[in-house]
Amino acid sequence: MSLKRFLSRHRRIAIDSCVFIYQLEGHPKYSSPAETVFEWLEQRGHTAVTSTVTMLELLVQPNRQADLKRVDQIYALLTTFPNLEWIASSLEVSDLAARLRADHNLRTPDAVQAATALDARATAIVTNDPAFERVSSIAVAVLDRFAQEV
Repeated sequence: MSLKRFLSRHRRIAIDSCVFIYQLEGHPKYSSPAETVFEWLEQRGHTAVTSTVTMLELLVQPNRQADLKRVDQIYALLTTFPNLEWIASSLEVSDLAARLRADHNLRTPDAVQAATALDARATAIVTNDPAFERVSSIAVAVLDRFAQEV
């Protein structure tokens, strides 16, 4: 199945941090599939969610390099992206993340992303981490499996 076909089956998805990183950095292998995700998101009737953990992960490198201009660029681009909701963790999301982490041996950021997706009623998550496939209650698109199609 192609990534476009996978996405066509959903109206609301979650996007993991790595997809943003690939797009922002122009990753040679994964920027094309990431672009497919963001093109899908720009279409009417499509929405996506991501945890604010994503912003944390995106800002580490520019902050490490004291590149405040890049920090501002990331904020400006991503906080105004159409149809994208940034969701801060709540007690309910944290509780669900703890259960997902315990039940599926996910790393904490991944558990928070998965819990955010489920709490926001996303039907799929786009990532490059196959660990998300341990969570059977949400469809998972692992970008590595689609990188060759573009």
